[in-house]
Amino acid sequence: EVQLVESGGGLVQAGGSLRLSCAASGTTYKDLNIGWFRQAPGKGREGISYISISDGDTTYADSVKGRFTISSDNAKNTVYLQMNSLKPEDTAVYYCAADDLVLGDYALAAVSYGSWGQGTQVTVLS
Repeated sequence: EVQLVESGGGLVQAGGSLRLSCAASGTTYKDLNIGWFRQAPGKGREGISYISISDGDTTYADSVKGRFTISSDNAKNTVYLQMNSLKPEDTAVYYCAADDLVLGDYALAAVSYGSWGQGTQVTVLS
C-alpha cells in the first residue's frame, strides 16, 4: 500500500509562492501516477495537476495552468507542486494522491486514485 505525506503548506500573501511536497513510500515509485487535488471550504475536491512518474507526462487544470508546476525527484521519491502567483481563491487543503493505473482522460478525477495523503493547508491572504 502506498503511503503519501504532504508538506509545505502555510500562509502567504497574494502574489507569493509556496512549494508543496508529496513523499511516497511503500511501493515502486516509478510505477506511480500522482495527482494534486485541493478542497476549499464548502466546495468539492478539485483536481489541479498530474504527473506520470514513468514518462514525466503532466496535466494541469485551467485554474492553475501557467502558475503551478508539478515535478518529480525520483531519487527522493517525492513529487513537488511549485505554486506561483498565488491568489486568495487558491486557499484550500491540498492533497496528493497516487495510483499505478490512471487513464489519461481521468488524470484529474479523484476516483482515479486509490491512495491519498492527509492534506496540507494553504491560505492565501488578499
